[in-house]
Amino acid sequence: MSEARLFQDVIRGRRSPRSFLPTPVPQDVLKSVFEDARNTPSNCNYQPWIIHIASGTSRDKLSAAFLEAAGQQNFTWDFPFDFDSSYGIYTERRQAQGAGYYEAAGVPRDATEQRNFAVMKNLQFFGAPHVALLFMAPVYETVRVAGDVGMYGQSLLLSLEAHGLGGVPQTLLSFFAGTAREVLGIDPMYKMLFGISFGYPVPGNPVNNYPLDKAPIEETVTFHN
Repeated sequence: MSEARLFQDVIRGRRSPRSFLPTPVPQDVLKSVFEDARNTPSNCNYQPWIIHIASGTSRDKLSAAFLEAAGQQNFTWDFPFDFDSSYGIYTERRQAQGAGYYEAAGVPRDATEQRNFAVMKNLQFFGAPHVALLFMAPVYETVRVAGDVGMYGQSLLLSLEAHGLGGVPQTLLSFFAGTAREVLGIDPMYKMLFGISFGYPVPGNPVNNYPLDKAPIEETVTFHN
């Protein structure tokens, strides 16, 4: 029972921080985190995730390239993202998350310039010293590969939490997949799904722990007996 409670503490206590200390994570801790993540299950044990971690100079070059590409609206995504395709409760959840984040960041609803600046923080990895880019190997049907890589991402996020770190998954980073491949020398055969900025969250910053409502299981789970 104690192990179950410990797991509940990890998964229920995890947040997506958006403000990090610049302190690098020690190499032995990094290795331990990714040793955990490599135990993620996958279809037929394909393990179709290709992970690139940028730190130090590589991290800074990547951020600068992302910001330049964003300024030129040079989007090179592998999988387009369309807000217009959401509807109903899904749109409501997205809007509630955005409102909660901007309120915690102290950005007024009508402050367009401030909101754009907040978006650009994504491309600076929210100050995190490390960013992991999750790519997909073309081994079988794309949606199922994405499912495997998504499970890897969750394993990584939970391990970061268990190690006293924080990680924030960022779809926006994948808008510049081509830029990432160019900067880091990644084979074009690998397609980018999303990125995770990670490190030590800034203690006490409201953007690291603002309330985020989760739907009750009655809305999303059906038990068949």
